[in-house]
Amino acid sequence: MTHDRALAAIHAVLEAAAGPVSVVVVDTHGEVVAGLAMDGAARDTYENARRKAYTAARSDVSTTGALADKVGGAPTELASFDPQFSFFRGGVAAFDGAVRVGAVGVSGLPGPDDEALAATAIRAAGYEPPAGL
Repeated sequence: MTHDRALAAIHAVLEAAAGPVSVVVVDTHGEVVAGLAMDGAARDTYENARRKAYTAARSDVSTTGALADKVGGAPTELASFDPQFSFFRGGVAAFDGAVRVGAVGVSGLPGPDDEALAATAIRAAGYEPPAGL
């Protein structure tokens, strides 16, 4: 994930968001490449977006929503994961073919909207979101 592609992803979210959000783009290790909190976005949305992106980059599933579905809210399952993981929708892995190249996290709107914005960002960066998004 290059800075140019990360910035393209962020610009796509800025243009498409129906309200103020934060967006964070990470590499395959979950390290931040670029991020932005829009004017009016609650300050905690940036950290939420970072954790969503981190989770989508580092977990064995391609979205934070899929991870939440996988664990089903079971306390023992939740306790076994990386404490930086997020189980809220809005984190989506980016792929170049079959290779995971990073992820985008969006926070500030309802989960389905955050997830759709993350998928839009990934496409704008020239990558593919998981099938079905």
